[in-house]
Amino acid sequence: MPSQTAAPTPAAGDVLDALAETRARMLALVAHLDDDALERVHSPLMSPLVWDLGHIAAFEDLWLAHRAGGEPLLRPDLADVYDAFETPRAHRGALPYLRRTDALAYLDAVRERTLALAARDDLGDGTLHELVLRHEQQHTETMLQTMELAHLPAPFGVEPRLAAAPARTWSGLELVEIPAGPCAIGAVGGSEAFAYDNERPRHRVELPAFRIGRAPISNATWLTFAEGGGYERREWWSDEGWAWKEQHDIERPAGWTADGRAWRMDRCEPLDPHAPVVHVSWFEAEAFARAQGARLPSEAEWEKAATWDEATGTADHGVPPGANLDQRRFATAPVDDDTASPSGCLGMMGDTWEWTASRFGGYPGFAAYPYREYSEVFFGGDYRVLRGGSWATRRRVATPTFRNWDHPQRRQIFSGVRIAKDA
Repeated sequence: MPSQTAAPTPAAGDVLDALAETRARMLALVAHLDDDALERVHSPLMSPLVWDLGHIAAFEDLWLAHRAGGEPLLRPDLADVYDAFETPRAHRGALPYLRRTDALAYLDAVRERTLALAARDDLGDGTLHELVLRHEQQHTETMLQTMELAHLPAPFGVEPRLAAAPARTWSGLELVEIPAGPCAIGAVGGSEAFAYDNERPRHRVELPAFRIGRAPISNATWLTFAEGGGYERREWWSDEGWAWKEQHDIERPAGWTADGRAWRMDRCEPLDPHAPVVHVSWFEAEAFARAQGARLPSEAEWEKAATWDEATGTADHGVPPGANLDQRRFATAPVDDDTASPSGCLGMMGDTWEWTASRFGGYPGFAAYPYREYSEVFFGGDYRVLRGGSWATRRRVATPTFRNWDHPQRRQIFSGVRIAKDA
């Protein structure tokens, strides 16, 4: 294994406990849904929810029982059905995927194998167990995207209500200046932290001074843009973005209604003016920034603003205590001072993923691990990088170096925007 992808050896109990907690959380998200809601295709953009359940089981069996444990696959007949790379989402509804009862039984049987192998052998360096754990956590966010897109009810006991406004609110147009100079970008190497291959190797970059939004753009600010002709002013849109907008008759963020409300799961509620805007595409984010005489930050700029402490010349990769992650609220919420990064930017972790100007590619010295299809096959396309995590992102996944990516037209993701300008 390349040294830059090394992960720590975790305590066995910690990883196994985290696997159990993650499974319980994932199942609780869909336990209240009937079989039809769980099994049918809600959108060609998304898998049937029950496909995600089977895929989670197949991925765990492949990596922990088969490749790490040397055991044959429990269900080799399902390998093609749950191969995410070979079966695009738009085609999954036609696959012979397991329905609810069988998918849940498959999850249980695979987990029994995982625990039996853990009792028999040690966990090695822990990389594959952490990979499987975070894979399942990432799929909980994907499943929540499906549920919101389909207007399915939130899990029992969860109230996706508006949060109270903080003492001070932010439009997203206020800027923080980041001084010129070097900074380190990417995950910490060696045995200090788990990271994906596309976060490595850590490297130094020189950046000129720039200004970046103190907070993500709020709903109120986006509403001003929309009502001020933001979706009609051709000069603010790229050729590709305008063609997409015209083809799909885009007039407002996904989930917004014409009367100033927004869907959050199965509830249509008044927009919280102080919360970050969510469900906007990269095309919309770029047009919005241009309308402000601004631009989207590069991902290196974003990471410097999120991590770099100019006073010490070092990076702080901690997640602010107030970050709206881990389904703390089932909606975006106004940012506050307890979400501040070392640079003073607010809300960089949680609430919404934030689009950057950067295309997805490998860092200098990139080495694929543990399989090429995780990152490398997506390099060189039209994918744009998102940073920061959303309210639906698990805290274990959300780090300031984690790189998400998607097509520029995608809006089902919990995505927002933070602007930047040259200094």
